[in-house]
Amino acid sequence: MSTRAAVAWAGADPYAAALRTGRGPLFLRRTDGWLLPLEVERWCARADPVDRAVLDRCEGAVLDVGCGPGRLVAELAARGRTVLGIDVSEAAVDHTVRSGGQALRRSVFDPLPGEGRWGTVLLMDGNIGIGGDPRALLDRVARLLRPGGLLIAETAAVDVDERSEVQVVTGAGGGTGSGALDRGTSRGGPEGGAGDGDGAFPWARLGTPALLRYAGRAGWRAVGQWAAGGRRFVALRTLSPSSSAEPPKRTALISSQRARKPSVDRPVANR
Repeated sequence: MSTRAAVAWAGADPYAAALRTGRGPLFLRRTDGWLLPLEVERWCARADPVDRAVLDRCEGAVLDVGCGPGRLVAELAARGRTVLGIDVSEAAVDHTVRSGGQALRRSVFDPLPGEGRWGTVLLMDGNIGIGGDPRALLDRVARLLRPGGLLIAETAAVDVDERSEVQVVTGAGGGTGSGALDRGTSRGGPEGGAGDGDGAFPWARLGTPALLRYAGRAGWRAVGQWAAGGRRFVALRTLSPSSSAEPPKRTALISSQRARKPSVDRPVANR
């Protein structure tokens, strides 16, 4: 995420307020007024069965990019896994820590602990859109993962490849409900927002076919795609340095305390 995008999102008061209360309505608003509902209630709840099935696929130490209020980080920590969440929102980081997870206030494009050693990177809840440039994000994630590492990304439930400028806003009449990340509406107008003009930041929305196209051009190997609970997911793997290399281990790693010294298996560092 660019500096402008990080500052805009982090300073979006409606987002922080929604995380504090655990409920919306909350939207991403495009410059043409189209509203994309955000599923605040689901994000602030505990990991649901669809989430847990995704987490079952994680390998090694896990980095949750755009962790939000931290339901996935908390679930993995409860399983004894090494996991770190990152988010540009202070409210999101605080919520994650209160939930029992580790989190840092960082953009994915900032220097991060354990670069090149993470076993799995998560881009859930539409976070494949971070920065508005899918190729740049995929290239950055590849540098975070160890060779042969795993990316699990949640895609839109429709076939879309869209880049736009958005703002975080609250609003009435926009509609909420299940599958909200994949629906938009232009009904009604926002009641509040992150500001006019200077509060906008770049975002992308990708369906599975679009993500697979970008991934193929960037040298990723698709290893799975599936749908569950009205949501869609793609698993991608970076190229190993040798075709004979052993697959990443699925060992559960203890993460109840911050690691003092980052290592290949424990890349999490103190704040």
